[in-house]
Amino acid sequence: MLALLTYGLEKMMRYASLAVAAALALVSVSTALYGQRPDDQIAPRSLELLAQAKAARGAGELARANELLETALAVDPRNRGALVELGQIAQAQGLPGKAVRFYREALTLDPNDLAALEGQGEAFVARGAIERARDNLAKIRRRCPSGCPPLTSLTATIARGQAGPAVAAQTAKVAGRE
Repeated sequence: MLALLTYGLEKMMRYASLAVAAALALVSVSTALYGQRPDDQIAPRSLELLAQAKAARGAGELARANELLETALAVDPRNRGALVELGQIAQAQGLPGKAVRFYREALTLDPNDLAALEGQGEAFVARGAIERARDNLAKIRRRCPSGCPPLTSLTATIARGQAGPAVAAQTAKVAGRE
């Protein structure tokens, strides 16, 4: 009888430890999910910093805008707008590789972000990756089949990029933009 009782107790302890482990895993997962905010609820402070950065970029203060955007991302890493702005600043500084990286991060948060797709496509053209830019153009075309500003802009950028630097320079010279 004692052997039977010991055997039953061992079985119960084995299953009890598995049940406790499963319960702890469930509690930790549900707590982690409860602590996360939905993607559409960016921290207000991060959005405020983004607005300040846009104003600084508009005033030509790229370094200050960059600092504000990095702070905005530290406050809320899911701020796609800050990533897109950082990509635009990198392009303005002549750093298309860095811009591509920022746009890629924005697109991991939302693969349908038209501004990120357009900016990344333009950065691809600046790097000479016309086919990759066309891929972005196709994605934009699927999202706005009736046309939209990002579609028009990226189409024009690709056309200029395909013409080559010599033709683009000649076109700028003729247009008086040299």
